[in-house]
Amino acid sequence: MHVTNLLLEEPIRMASILEPPKNNLSAMTKIVGTLGPKSRSVDVISGCLKAGMSVARFDFSWGDAEYHQETLVNLKTSVKSTKKLCAVMLDTIGPELQVVNKSEKSIALKAESSVVLTPDQDKEATSDLLPINYDGLAKAVKKGDTIFLGQYLFTGSETTSVWLEVSEVKEVDVVCTVKNAAVLSGSLFTLHVSQIHIDLPTLTEKDKEVISTWGVRNEIDFLSLSYTRHAEDVRQAREFLSTLGQLSQTQIFAKIENREGLTHFDEILEEADGIILSRGNLGIDLPPEKVFLFQKAAVYKCNMAGKPAVVTRVVDSMTDNLRPTRAEATDVANAVLDGTDAILLGAETLRGLYPIETISTVRRICAEAEKVFNQDLYFKKTSKYVGEPMSHLESIASSAVRAAIKTKASVIIVFTSTGKAARLIAKYRPTMPVISVVVPRLITNQLKWTFTGAFEARQSLIVRNLFPMLADPRHPADSTSGSNETVLKVALEHGKAAGVIKSHDRVVVCQKVGDSSVVKIIELEE
Repeated sequence: MHVTNLLLEEPIRMASILEPPKNNLSAMTKIVGTLGPKSRSVDVISGCLKAGMSVARFDFSWGDAEYHQETLVNLKTSVKSTKKLCAVMLDTIGPELQVVNKSEKSIALKAESSVVLTPDQDKEATSDLLPINYDGLAKAVKKGDTIFLGQYLFTGSETTSVWLEVSEVKEVDVVCTVKNAAVLSGSLFTLHVSQIHIDLPTLTEKDKEVISTWGVRNEIDFLSLSYTRHAEDVRQAREFLSTLGQLSQTQIFAKIENREGLTHFDEILEEADGIILSRGNLGIDLPPEKVFLFQKAAVYKCNMAGKPAVVTRVVDSMTDNLRPTRAEATDVANAVLDGTDAILLGAETLRGLYPIETISTVRRICAEAEKVFNQDLYFKKTSKYVGEPMSHLESIASSAVRAAIKTKASVIIVFTSTGKAARLIAKYRPTMPVISVVVPRLITNQLKWTFTGAFEARQSLIVRNLFPMLADPRHPADSTSGSNETVLKVALEHGKAAGVIKSHDRVVVCQKVGDSSVVKIIELEE
């Protein structure tokens, strides 16, 4: 029995629903997990890595550097014990408005009651008065404006987040009417003013301090630039990273969280290394019926630019439940079908009760959606967008993917030193995994010699289809020696161990030979 999927224009076999995963790399889509109170022990982190987490996110909007360092030490221990690579993402605070609750007592807000937002942080948070960390709110808002607040972004639950309407501005204070009853707990609540410009720098002084200390110490792979509103925000962040030695290699992912960032999306995408669609805050700034349109348009633009697109807020209910809702499961699948590179889990893993199960569930949904992804249509669409004449690298990348599909190859192996060739191949979304063999380069700063490659390998962990492997620096894959065959042999063994390569399989190899790029097809023996 066949069912026609109108969206994909391809038949879906009902029997395929019952097919088990084919290999250990069953999901091409990557998962970013936020580590926190419920996911910072070695045992839990190890479970998250085995379940499919490939990037660990450290959110500095809460917790100090010492707390996050302890978690990172546990992550490194888990990586060694599980032998699973994992990249590190630092998420900045940015111009995030917060309610400060020093006593950490729960605050009950009643519908239709009044509450005052004040910049006086010395005052105690109560049901009538909420101190905030911004003294310019009274100048930014007017009567009738909407303000949302809750713990760790917005869950959408009417009992843990609250909708306020500005009723009056009194000098530096803002008087609001509570529109729904809620109980707020914890020391910090995020505050979001709908469609209002907040006159604060995107990269704050506190962010710079964290990056230049914790970030440098741990050689972070990704910087998630919260509340990116303009391309200049990305340029300034990159300029700052360039002064911090190794962090000049850190990739910047612009986090689009409000209408201002959406308005300048195209120029932000041009400057950034990747995009994070923060749907929680976007869902407040945009009408609900418009969110899916932005997601599809943004992911498409990222795909055509060959830059990773990351989607957030997909299985909120799993913060407290072992299974997602039907709508959430469909949402994850649709994100994959749209072309998303990675799913970012926030509260679900940070303070959720089932971090490992959440990652495992999302990974399985992604794997199922990938089975019916219309690669042929996507390939044609991408090729048409790129146009002719293609650049040399783009031509090689698309040819490698087309050859792999036509020959039904089980895997593509690409040799790369910067990661660019591998990302270009992944841009065409092949139906098989791409093993990215990162070949180290020897460089010098006139004081010492070092090998590159570690950053490039870890940064592949957020790109759909890519599975990195760092080559032995003693065996550079070049055309002047037979060592490239040695590295290829290691890559093939790696693929066999992962279950993606078997005897008699065909493998497409993309590598540089002298000044030329070569795509070759090999058929494995016993």
